[in-house]
Amino acid sequence: MRFDIVIVGAGLAGASLAAALKGSRYRIALIDSRPPAPAPDGWDSRVYAVSPAAQGFLQEVGAWQHLAAERLTPVYDMAIRGDGDGLLDFSAYDSGADQLAWIVEAGLIQRELREGVKRQGNVTLICPAQPERLEMREDAVLLGLTSGQTLEAGLIVGADGADSWVRAQAGMQADTLLYGEMGVVANFECEKPHRNTAFQWFRADGVLAWLPLPGNRISMVWSTPETHAHELLGLDAPKLCGRVAKAGNDRLGALSLQAPPAAFPLRLTRVPRIVAPRLALIGDAAHAIHPLSGHGINLGFLDARALAGVLQALPEFGDCGDERHLRRYARARAEEVALLQWTTHGLQRLFRPSHPALSLVRNLGLNLTDSLPVLRNMLVRYALG
Repeated sequence: MRFDIVIVGAGLAGASLAAALKGSRYRIALIDSRPPAPAPDGWDSRVYAVSPAAQGFLQEVGAWQHLAAERLTPVYDMAIRGDGDGLLDFSAYDSGADQLAWIVEAGLIQRELREGVKRQGNVTLICPAQPERLEMREDAVLLGLTSGQTLEAGLIVGADGADSWVRAQAGMQADTLLYGEMGVVANFECEKPHRNTAFQWFRADGVLAWLPLPGNRISMVWSTPETHAHELLGLDAPKLCGRVAKAGNDRLGALSLQAPPAAFPLRLTRVPRIVAPRLALIGDAAHAIHPLSGHGINLGFLDARALAGVLQALPEFGDCGDERHLRRYARARAEEVALLQWTTHGLQRLFRPSHPALSLVRNLGLNLTDSLPVLRNMLVRYALG
């Protein structure tokens, strides 16, 4: 089967790239290893903080406006606390913005993007499908599937996650650092209203974040050493609720667990080269960062927007797999990705040690930033995109 572009991975980055190419001249194959999970009875334990820039992209591709409004939560304020007396507060109102971010369930976005691309006339969704052979030629790329099908295209896009099969098969270097930490996620009902505020504590046992959900609900992400993560996962509901409430200084009163907790490993992945002849990487296949900034998914969406922009700008008979064109995408994304990787890695290292001198430095840094409105608002403006 012949296509112009084959996208391996129909997660958020891959599906949004396909959606961004709606109405283009490209014939696209979107390879999905399995269909998305059905909508849960309650709320997904995995949520994302979608920046205004990423929200704008999702609006452009026709996904955002179809998300159920009652399941979207704007973040108006953010309260950050150090492991001492350090504090840093952000306000959308003070920065002249409507909101700092939107908290959205991962599955909600995934299902809407998938339904959208299924209706696109230029996209063929192949699911379930597993790639098993990749052959890079000068004039085309061949992708063999375990079903026996062979797909031919001018460009292959690896959107298949941090352990990217496409990246490995193409022999592209990836430098991965395992933090020895896990992100423990769970949803809670709160005694007190969160008032659309996101909370974050830098603690000796990791970084604890509470993200607002509709009503008096929050989604927790606790980035913590593996031993502590397994301890949290082993607690019964009342003990977990008590532990999480106490870790957040009982800011929202008593908590009630809404669904069993889950966890995922944390890593930093740097990919020195994200394009090659007839190949491009996006999303976690191109980079992975610590979740303490909440920007991982936004990087993936903006990768998709940048690559789609490069491809759509090509003349009618331009070769979409020409590396000279793909380098424009790589250059467009290099600065932001490097900045966020450097920042999140530095913060993880700064707040992980328990040395008293480092504690003084990091809490002083939070207080200094909070006392300088210009610097604080610059950080907000960057986060807004």
